[in-house]
Amino acid sequence: MTREPFQFFATPGVISAVDLAAVRADFPNIKSPGIFPLSELTYGPAFSQLIEDIQSQDLEDAVAENFGVDLSDKPLMITVRGHAQRKDGRIHTDTKTKFVTCLLYLNDIWDEGGGQLRLLRGSGDINDFIVEIPPNGGTFVSFQRSENSWHGHEPFEGERRYVMFNWMTTHIALERELGRHRLSAMVKRLNPLPARDRQNESGFSS
Repeated sequence: MTREPFQFFATPGVISAVDLAAVRADFPNIKSPGIFPLSELTYGPAFSQLIEDIQSQDLEDAVAENFGVDLSDKPLMITVRGHAQRKDGRIHTDTKTKFVTCLLYLNDIWDEGGGQLRLLRGSGDINDFIVEIPPNGGTFVSFQRSENSWHGHEPFEGERRYVMFNWMTTHIALERELGRHRLSAMVKRLNPLPARDRQNESGFSS
């Protein structure tokens, strides 16, 4: 657990190779960049079991203990990303409505130059990082959102899979954020443009 300049931890290999292969095989068939809520996706039983594990009280308790916070009154939002576009990864801190952010990467071994998560010392330089974390399958990253929880990654375009889950500050914030993601997913279904031609995607990703 790292406490400064903001609280975060990263743990590789939280999923066995066998389970990771099963989850990857049952991963939602996402063809577009962007973040999708579970309600807009279909997936197989191994991925469904993973979601159940993410929603478990055991995981909530473990994350809460690491950060020294109470998550019992914080609603959980789960979203999924399957592809990155080159403008993703711009430096940001996450919105104030996200209390704790977790990322579980579901790629193969990452051997690409870009797309590696960087937790940063400030907002001005993507190369001024505290740590760089390859998004290898089974790597779990979590941080407590703060005014200086800066992060991002160098440009990458292609498959980049993860489940992101956030304990939100309020239920109103949860519904607002999910509504935005549902609307975005609907627009993508109606207007399935190539990633490079879609101008209204959020450039933020982790």
